[in-house]
Amino acid sequence: MAKTLVIEPGEDHTKIPFLRGILTRSLQDAGLSFDEAYALASTLREELAETPEITTPDLHEAVVRHLSAEYGTAVVQRYEALGATPHTVLVRDIAGRTTPFSREQHRRLLESSGLSYERSTAVTTAIFDHLMKKAVAEITARHLGVLTFRYVRRALGAGAARRYLVLADYFHGGRPLLVLIGGAPGSGKSVVATEVAHRLGIVRTQSTDLLREVMRMMIPQRLSPVLHTSSFDAWRALPGRGERANDTDATVLDGYRAQAELLSVPCEAVIKRALREQVSLLLEGVHVQHTLLDRIPVESGAIVVPIMLAVLNPERLKAGIRGRGKHADQRRAERYLEHFDGIWQLQSFLLSEADRWGIRIVVNDYKDQVINEILRIVVDALSADFAKRPEEVFA
Repeated sequence: MAKTLVIEPGEDHTKIPFLRGILTRSLQDAGLSFDEAYALASTLREELAETPEITTPDLHEAVVRHLSAEYGTAVVQRYEALGATPHTVLVRDIAGRTTPFSREQHRRLLESSGLSYERSTAVTTAIFDHLMKKAVAEITARHLGVLTFRYVRRALGAGAARRYLVLADYFHGGRPLLVLIGGAPGSGKSVVATEVAHRLGIVRTQSTDLLREVMRMMIPQRLSPVLHTSSFDAWRALPGRGERANDTDATVLDGYRAQAELLSVPCEAVIKRALREQVSLLLEGVHVQHTLLDRIPVESGAIVVPIMLAVLNPERLKAGIRGRGKHADQRRAERYLEHFDGIWQLQSFLLSEADRWGIRIVVNDYKDQVINEILRIVVDALSADFAKRPEEVFA
């Protein structure tokens, strides 16, 4: 399939290929989910398959037409606002480097501090309009940070302003953050972890499922049969399992504990590596539990945020397991559903242990809601011993 060329405005009429990925990202910035944005971008690509060239305004009009028909005026306005910058404001950092002021990055920082999308957008728009009104061509990062803090405090209160300040300090500082997200299979750990890591700028993420796969490659099944099973039926590989075959609750939990103990070794190694390098880490997986907290050195100075995801409706959890099948072998999802009673029992155990050890439990009913709640929990942890003034944070 020949690529459609997009003719850019300007005297030289530069031609660039129409790239679905770039359009997908722009649509996400306008508020669509990844799946929605990718689907719309794919539809556009199919429509343009026989079009050799298209101008930027015509492509923009085509996108707006689809957005208007499928999502309404609000989304169209957000999309059009992304490209409506009539003037560029340069932001100069402490090293003297300048970058254009990004309203999207500014809004995301505010949203990550706990503000809603609407409030974050309103603050960013107000800041940008202020800079436009004053005809500001360049502003220091320090001035921009303090300006934002003061505006949030005036418009939304001291609490919201402090949360913004705390998160800004995390991004400016070097103290590592360890976010540990556990939960039963199908509870949405991977999806939530990916978005949380993105919002917090955490580039190092690790799944315990991947660590288990690496260990399976290194250790043959005959030497560690428990390792080569799923977490909810690891009990089948335990010695003497026949003696307790009728005690389903006990056998499921015994198998999980045995497997989790094996996985605690590479989990600890990943955590300590991050601490040595003073980088933040997000570790997620069914094997993330309270025992890992004892393996984190107190003297590391890291901010540790353990979280347990929960899906309290059996049908929702089953739907989450089926959703895994969209990205993996469908037969695997079917096998998980066949052992759903074991998975449900495992979740009950994980939630009981989390409650017992004071680990925050977050119910995963709606993606945006659970992500915002986790971000609030993280900011609360960062706030524990925070006592800086805006001038110190943005120095």
